[in-house]
Parts: sequence; C-alpha cells; structure tokens
Amino acid sequence: MKSKVAVIKTSPETIVSDYHKLCNLAGYKEHLDFSADVIFKLNLSWTKYFPACSSQPWQVEGVVKSFIDDGYPREKILPVENKTVVTNPVEGAKNNLWMPVLDKYKLPFLPLPDQKWIVHKFKSKLLKLNDIFPEGIEIPEMYVGKQIVHFPTIKTHGHSITTGAIKNSFGGLLKEVRHYAHKYIHEVMVDLMLMQKELHPSVFAVMDGAVSGDGAGPRTMIPRVTDYILASFDSVAIDSTAARMMGYDPLKIPYLKMCDDMGLGNARKENVEIVGADLENVNFHFQTKKSLVIWGDQLLRKGPLQFLEKIALHSPLVIWAPIASNIYHDYMWYPTVGKSIIKKFSATKWGKLFAQYKSGELPK
Repeated sequence: MKSKVAVIKTSPETIVSDYHKLCNLAGYKEHLDFSADVIFKLNLSWTKYFPACSSQPWQVEGVVKSFIDDGYPREKILPVENKTVVTNPVEGAKNNLWMPVLDKYKLPFLPLPDQKWIVHKFKSKLLKLNDIFPEGIEIPEMYVGKQIVHFPTIKTHGHSITTGAIKNSFGGLLKEVRHYAHKYIHEVMVDLMLMQKELHPSVFAVMDGAVSGDGAGPRTMIPRVTDYILASFDSVAIDSTAARMMGYDPLKIPYLKMCDDMGLGNARKENVEIVGADLENVNFHFQTKKSLVIWGDQLLRKGPLQFLEKIALHSPLVIWAPIASNIYHDYMWYPTVGKSIIKKFSATKWGKLFAQYKSGELPK
C-alpha cells in the first residue's frame, strides 16, 4: 500500500495558512481523533537559535493554528520537548520563539524532564536499545496511548546522514543519556519506529523545509532557503522524501532501508504518493559533513580511539564530553562562524519573518 506525503511550495507571506492547507492535504482530520489528547513533539537541537536547527516559530504557529481553527480542543494539545546533556528545553523554547506562539494560542509548554518517566516493557524485538539500556527503557508516562505530532526540519546529520520525523522521536522517547545510542544510531532509529507503533495510535509528522540545513548537522550547518513544507502519517515516507529532495538515495541510508525492509514504512519512491507540489526535478545537492564534536565522538565510538570509549564516555569522566561540546558550539563556533551565518540569514525573506516573531509582532 502506498504512503501519502503532502508537499507545498511556500513563502513567508503564506506560510501559516499553507501549514493549514498542508495538514488537510495530508488528511489529518481523517487520521487523528480530535477528541483525544495529542502530543506536539517539538525539536530542539540547540538551546540557542540557529536557522534550520530547531523547529521554526512559523512551523509551530502554522500547526497550532490549524488544529485550533479546525476545532481541536486547546486543553488536549500538549507541546513538549526534552533536554540533552547540552540543551535546556525551557531556554530553548524562549530563544527559538516558541513561547510567544504558545502564549498567543494559550497553550502550555511541558518540558519532558518535569514529567513522570516509567520503565516500559516493549513487546517488539528491538535491535539495540535493550542492550544499550539493560536496566530497562524509560519513557515519559504521558506518551503511552497518546497520538503524537512531530515537528522536524529538512536537514543533514553527522551521525545519521539525514534527520527528520524518525530522529525527532529520539529526543522524546529516551532520557538525556540517549547519546549512548549514537554508536548504533541506524539500528536505534529502527527501534524508535517499533516503539512508536506500540505506543501511539497515530503518528503524524509536519516537516519544515522553508529553510533547510546543509552540511555538518544537526547544528553547525549552512541554512538554505528551500521554500517547502511536508506532512505525512508515514515517518519513513516523509524522511525518505526529504532525503530525495536533499539529493540522497534513501535506500542507501541504512535506517531508512532497514525500516522499509521490515515493513515499518515506505522508503521506495514507487511506494510513496506525493500530493501537492511536483518534486520530480527537486534536488538541493546537500552534502552531510561532520562537526568537530561528532567527528571526535565517532573516533571514540567507532574509530581508532575505540579502546578509550568506556573510560571516556561510560564512566564518571564522561562529564568532559558535554563541557567540550558546549565550549566548541556555544563559545567558539556560534560567536564567530555562527553569528556570521545568522547575519546573512537575517537579510533573507525567512530571516525577516523570524525578526517579526522576535519583535513580538506575530505575522497576521
């Protein structure tokens, strides 16, 4: 059976209404139960704002407004995000301008570290996560039995080649020590699909590609103006479509091929129906690169320094890793290279739209 991926070519003038059209094009009223709770899993890759790095404010507003305008009860919409060893969800929600949007629509922001976490026994035979967390996989209790909407971005990733809807679940289903899973990231992505199929009656992904990330993702990228947004109820199909748009063959990306082979979604082009925009000649020609931090991480987990992995990453000495990451990202790269990129981005049409949110004058 084919999977449907809705795609719209968009602009700053129409972005919020285009998200409404996109959700309807994907058939969200038919697939979601409007009388039940729904988790909005936002995506925070950096506490600081950097274009294409985390969920954009217009993405949050577009989806929130669509749901509320179409009658979804406010009290049943639950926006959440988790922390990592290097991110703070509350500060990130402010810096990425989610809070003005959520405040405008009278929605709370629920940091996952503040929620109750439980050990959940999954019935599916997981590929790696049971070995990585032999004491049990802890998940937010609020996830069990609830619908979920993911808010990813079209971008590259130094660990997983591309990232999207499937990877966005990584940040919600696993606690802050989820970096232990980087060594087997492709198998873990398959595990995340298996876990979600048990937990959620519906999984919907709404992906922003108004601005996409090229290069050393998920943080130190070059933001590219690409003007597309996507939505689907098949996370494998939407991630595969985004991969093709970026210029990759999804069947050469291990986690997407494994998901397709296991029947967890459709990665093959012939099994994906694109509705809306014509993508036949779309190719962004992106290239995945590795930041200094990811390069060093992989040297320890998979490379010639693997003999140091246990003491460096699985002992009390592991505290050096987030410190090193923060020094590199926040105090070296961001104030120099990052600020220069942001300055150039600010002059683009999407940079000017972000500035409207920043000034507090949300677009009409």
